[in-house]
Amino acid sequence: MKKSVFDQLDDLDQKILTILLQDGRTPYAEIGKLLHVSPGTVHVRIKKLTELGVIIGNHIEVDYKLLGYDICSFLGIYLEKSSYYDKVANELKKLPEVVSAHYTTGNYSIFAKLICKDTQHLRDILSNKIQSIEGIQRTETFISLEETIERPLMLVEI
Repeated sequence: MKKSVFDQLDDLDQKILTILLQDGRTPYAEIGKLLHVSPGTVHVRIKKLTELGVIIGNHIEVDYKLLGYDICSFLGIYLEKSSYYDKVANELKKLPEVVSAHYTTGNYSIFAKLICKDTQHLRDILSNKIQSIEGIQRTETFISLEETIERPLMLVEI
C-alpha cells in the first residue's frame, strides 16, 4: 500500500484534484480561472501530483448501453484456497468483460464487475471462461438493474 502523501498536498492541490475528478478534461486555463491562479501554476501542480503518484492516469466514461453492452453484473467468487488468488486474478485480467475485481473480506474472496452484451453473453463468460478457471470453487452472480450512484470521492468543496 502506498504511503499517504496527503501532508504534501496543500489546499490548491486538493482543489485542482477535485475539479479534475469532476471532469478530467477541464482545461488548465479554466481551472486557473476558477482558482485564481495561472494556467502555468495548474500545470506545475498537476505535474507534481503525477510525480507523487496521486494522479495515475486519465480515463473517459462510456455509456456501454449505446455500444450494445446492456448487462452490468457483479460476481462474488469463492476460491478453493486463498493461495489461488494471484493465479485467478491473472486469469480474470485476460477477460475484457471483467472491468474491475477486488480481493475482499467476507463471503467472497474476489468481487468482480462485468459488462456484457446480454444475458447470453454473460452466461457464456460465466460458464465457459470464469467457472473453468482453476482455483475457483463457485460463483454468485448479481445483475444490476440500475446504477444509482457513480461518482469520484470529492476531496474539498470548491
